[in-house]
Amino acid sequence: MKYIFTLLFVLSSTLIFAQEEKPTEEEETVIVTETDEGSEEVAFQVIEHVPVYYGCNEKLSNLELKNCMNRKVIKHVSSNFNADIANNLGLPDGRVRINVIFKINKEGKVIDIKARAPHPALEKEAERVISLLPDMDKPGIQRGKPVIVPYSLPIVFQIDNSSKKLTKKERRRLRRSQKN
Repeated sequence: MKYIFTLLFVLSSTLIFAQEEKPTEEEETVIVTETDEGSEEVAFQVIEHVPVYYGCNEKLSNLELKNCMNRKVIKHVSSNFNADIANNLGLPDGRVRINVIFKINKEGKVIDIKARAPHPALEKEAERVISLLPDMDKPGIQRGKPVIVPYSLPIVFQIDNSSKKLTKKERRRLRRSQKN
């Protein structure tokens, strides 16, 4: 349970410190990249109309829609990510960071999920959770056309193995096995 609270805290603090600054005239240019399939790709931070997450009001401003989507994605990850997997992997105590990158295609579906973590089991779990995201109500729009929108999400939580206290019976067994 404390893993979930730590996960919620870290993910929500990411939103608090991620502020959108008003671009200067020089920064006003939006970089649009073209993928191998010839589709345009526009970063989530600079897109004209962000993808509309299921349950977010389409009438909100772009900034409010970004915040709504971020909150909904974080809530989804917090409620579906199984942080207990990390306890059985032998990872040291401390902060674990999983970087997840995925794209929202022109139809509003989540595609190309990639994760980097200190253990393959954590990568699989992150990919599993992101694959469960619902389709967007609307895809991202740039210059009046649907585009692919890359989205990155850090998943950070704390591992604390000190709560793994052995029972008396387990300690006796451990001592006996060490003597032999």
